Amino acid sequence: MNAHDLTRSRWVFRTAARLPALIPLLVAGLGLASCDGGGTPARSMGEPPIDIEDMTFRGGIAGATAFTMVRSAAAQAAGCLARASADVTIVSLGPVEVMTVNVRGLPANTEFDFFVTQVPNAPFGLSWYQGDIETDGRGRGSGVFVGRFNIETFIVAPGSTDAPVVHDEPPFPDAAKNPATAPVHTFHVGLWFNSPEDARAAGCPATVTPFNGDHTAGIQALSTRNFPDQHGPLRDVE
Repeated sequence: MNAHDLTRSRWVFRTAARLPALIPLLVAGLGLASCDGGGTPARSMGEPPIDIEDMTFRGGIAGATAFTMVRSAAAQAAGCLARASADVTIVSLGPVEVMTVNVRGLPANTEFDFFVTQVPNAPFGLSWYQGDIETDGRGRGSGVFVGRFNIETFIVAPGSTDAPVVHDEPPFPDAAKNPATAPVHTFHVGLWFNSPEDARAAGCPATVTPFNGDHTAGIQALSTRNFPDQHGPLRDVE
């Protein structure tokens, strides 16, 4: 880890450390109550189980799970993004995890979209949009995402029902109904070009995919295909 990465990582984890204090305020603001099964208030979430701000980086991050992302199968097949990779760190705060993604070797000043996926390669299976990462002038970027990123991460739909159609333009219009599915675990992560034009400019195919907010993304740039399909890295986070 160089000095730039160290400074950036420290800033990310100082920010993450403040997130637990905001959660009760958000719950109160929404008029929600935290209760146990009998309707009595549950215990306070309290402080995070580890002090992120005071952690040292000499032997890795205490209590964290770390792994790498590699160039996607599509990028490798096209011979583009030869130096692209990412370091991912997940820290559990108890009720949620904080996932920090540091990317490098990507095109400069370019937007990308980050997803949790069922499998790392096409057809990807059930996938969940987390947010965006934008690279700087050196092709580096960072994203911090808060959610359930561990062995319990899953998607479920007990039945089919009507769904809102917000984007109705081809080639990937919204579905008007969801498919019913039993719980499906999603243990992989992937990063997509936000636009086919950006992918083309980087020497990659200009294929259109549904992996951004309006379903007009480019190809996958990074993935966790360095892990088995049925054992993505989130499965190892307890």
